[in-house]
Amino acid sequence: MTLGEIIGGWEAKPHSRPYMAYLDIRDGKNKSFCGGFLVSENFVLTAAHCNGSKITVYLGAHNIRLREWSQQKISVHRPIPHQQYDNKTLNNDIMLLQLAKKAKLNGDVGTIALPRANEIVKPGNWCSVAGWGRTSTESESTPARLREVNVMVMPDAKCPKDPYGPYNNYNSSTMMCVGDPNQCKDSSQGDSGGPLVCGETAQGIVSWGPCRGPGVYTRVSTFIPWIRATMRRLQP
Repeated sequence: MTLGEIIGGWEAKPHSRPYMAYLDIRDGKNKSFCGGFLVSENFVLTAAHCNGSKITVYLGAHNIRLREWSQQKISVHRPIPHQQYDNKTLNNDIMLLQLAKKAKLNGDVGTIALPRANEIVKPGNWCSVAGWGRTSTESESTPARLREVNVMVMPDAKCPKDPYGPYNNYNSSTMMCVGDPNQCKDSSQGDSGGPLVCGETAQGIVSWGPCRGPGVYTRVSTFIPWIRATMRRLQP
């Protein structure tokens, strides 16, 4: 199961996605990374499977291997995975990260809008996804610079719940089916937690999927009440 890499994409224009976050995740001796996106000065939204014992967020990054002057490095004060997240089916794969301090919003660091509760993106719409994940299914190496690709929202039937197929755990109320299987363009390892951007809105979160698309994204609009309530409860 791949979890987030930009395949068939291109390098993003530097800082054209000021909401993008790079998550450096430590869990004991294990190191991993994910994407995420800034939804308010002190909250980043990502996938629940991107949790760890210590998470550091980098905002304003383009080349993640350089100490760019635009970068803001902020530790996570508290990760809040959805209480019904299931790590076997990856249902409810969504997590808020409360930052230890507020991000400084500027031309390189900004928030992205969230959809209205239960808003539906119709199949056939083009959206985009970005991340620092692998650029091919063959290669283990990851790019230093942010990459992006355009993907099409597919009907739920393209992620069929066949008990022997890769989409057996697909849940249309909490997930979106995205990316044409005939085109090798998708997100994969390392892009997990990044946003699916439709228009100016973060409609999905990179979650899971088989090697050849479509990919499965968390449907953000389903979780708007949870996001709003959680952020309200924790606002200082």
